[in-house]
Amino acid sequence: MLKSARRTNFVPASLLLASALTCAAATQHATADENWPQFRGAHSLGTAENDRLPERWSETENVAWKRPIPGRGWSSPIVWGNRVFLTTCVNTAGTEEPAKGLYFRGERPTPESVHKWLVYCLDLATGEVLWERLAHEGVPASSIHVKNTFASETPATDGQRIYAYFGNLGIFCYDLDGNALWSKQFEPHKTRNGWGTAASPIVADGRVYIVDDNDDASFVVALDAATGNELWREARDEKSNWATPYVWQNDVRSELITPGTNRIRSYDLDGKLLWELGGMSSIAIPTPFSGFGMLYVSSGYVMDKKKPIYAVRPGASGDISLSEQAPSNPFIAWHVADGGPYNTSPLLYGDYLYVLLDRGMLSCYDAHTGEAKYEKQRLPNGRAFTASPWAYRGKIFALNEYGSTFVVEAGPEFKVLYNNDLASEPMCMATPAIAGDRLLLRTAAELYCFREGATPSAPPAGTSQ
Repeated sequence: MLKSARRTNFVPASLLLASALTCAAATQHATADENWPQFRGAHSLGTAENDRLPERWSETENVAWKRPIPGRGWSSPIVWGNRVFLTTCVNTAGTEEPAKGLYFRGERPTPESVHKWLVYCLDLATGEVLWERLAHEGVPASSIHVKNTFASETPATDGQRIYAYFGNLGIFCYDLDGNALWSKQFEPHKTRNGWGTAASPIVADGRVYIVDDNDDASFVVALDAATGNELWREARDEKSNWATPYVWQNDVRSELITPGTNRIRSYDLDGKLLWELGGMSSIAIPTPFSGFGMLYVSSGYVMDKKKPIYAVRPGASGDISLSEQAPSNPFIAWHVADGGPYNTSPLLYGDYLYVLLDRGMLSCYDAHTGEAKYEKQRLPNGRAFTASPWAYRGKIFALNEYGSTFVVEAGPEFKVLYNNDLASEPMCMATPAIAGDRLLLRTAAELYCFREGATPSAPPAGTSQ
């Protein structure tokens, strides 16, 4: 028997209207957006609707182009117009190969070799390198886990500028033609066990928001997107986390949502704390998002019993944490106590919330009520998932570290349709991007562009390091 999430059925009429408006807006965005300006797209949902997007691919099938990328980076590509932007970091002494599926014993000392932090711009149609910029060259000031990189933060764009952020280093701003506009260095801080950084920046209404949760002095900061000037900064009572923030534009106001181990916190866009919610797992990584008038936020460190998913209503203030054993309260519509993912972000598609667990299991919940439709169903031979799932054309796509993408039929019944394999690729951890009818998938060595009906052309020339 499937286990139902603890939940409340009370929904005020005003929120039902907001839900309908939000759902309609989300559908409109999914069908209209040709750009992919930040991690998981414009609305942090990881979804699109285009009936020409590829459903099947391999190293030879539906490959429009592939481009070798020097160095190592787990940042996702982003897209604006006909241009693809991504970051990488080249270790001039060579980089140790990452270990698939490894959680523990991956700590490494701070490198002593010179590294080059790079920003690339590619042509979306051909994969040709339009420009390459050296953001910084030097010896890293901190260490990383063997599975992490010094370029794991996805850049962001507002269509005017590119914001390339490298944790424990700084942020570098370029125009779309690669002209350097401004940069801002950040003091490096210790991270838990020396694992490094990964939380991506987001840009909204002329501001760039960065959350730096570390073991020394955590903070959230807002920068002027045009100049890089610091507009405000707030200290955070948090240790290391890796969650990308989210601007929640709801029916009441706009809020900056920042998950954390101690608290999920909401700030107004001038840095004033609005509300907070305790009860997360001991590491927060998944990115929040919204739909149906609610905010969805989760965490699920693999070693914890507490792995919550929360659906939060707008308009809260103060501490909205659930009291002991309470299934809901006026601002928490529903929650699941032990369903949250560790590295991957959940996926809202149609009426359902999908959760991909790192060890190859998929769950599906009713996004309105939290009712479980199925829980922790094992993907066949599925293992080691770090990239977040995505969806289009009525299908859920889940990419593992071995290069296999499991394709699951969307809906309340668990049905695996087939796999798309990149068998020879050394590692896949980056979350893909979607632009128009193209899927962009990054591996440890290359960036693939898949397109329905495409035939592979001659391999592009390698790029310089």
